[in-house]
Amino acid sequence: MQLGRGARAALRRLRWDRRGVAALEFALIVPILFLLYFGVEELTLAVMTERRVAHTASTVGDLVAQAASITQAQVGDAFAIGDAIVYPFPTTPLQLRVTSIVADAKGRTTVAWSRGDGLAALAKGSAVAVSSNLVAPNESVIMAEAHYLYTPATSFVVRTSIPFNETYYLRPRLSDQVVCADC
Repeated sequence: MQLGRGARAALRRLRWDRRGVAALEFALIVPILFLLYFGVEELTLAVMTERRVAHTASTVGDLVAQAASITQAQVGDAFAIGDAIVYPFPTTPLQLRVTSIVADAKGRTTVAWSRGDGLAALAKGSAVAVSSNLVAPNESVIMAEAHYLYTPATSFVVRTSIPFNETYYLRPRLSDQVVCADC
């Protein structure tokens, strides 16, 4: 089948017509731009959350390490401060635990006392594995733990929750061991 002279001329004009190319390129690039934008947004929020969880663990441990003696109520107040640090992110997934670990003369480390908010307290006297260069014989250390299950706000790129776990070890500042009066 042969095209007429008018049809051939129309095809020739269409071949060199560049109108609409920018719209076509834009339509091809928009999905990639959306993926990049939402991916960066989710990544940024995840990093911010992880930093807040780390800051919470270090602050709660530091508050406890600053005391020579502490009560359960004061530990609860430190946990409440941890909730305030994580805000504006949801505080429901935040789980905290503070533990006083002591090393005996042979360097064996055990739990002197432990309190948890969402995380179960460790049993008094139970053995705890701690790096040998962290606590010397007849010394103690405060271990502060924070666990958080981050769920992305949009779930556009990251579709699963991400667990953040932070552990900090701090030496008592005012005494050899932080004693919990009513633990």
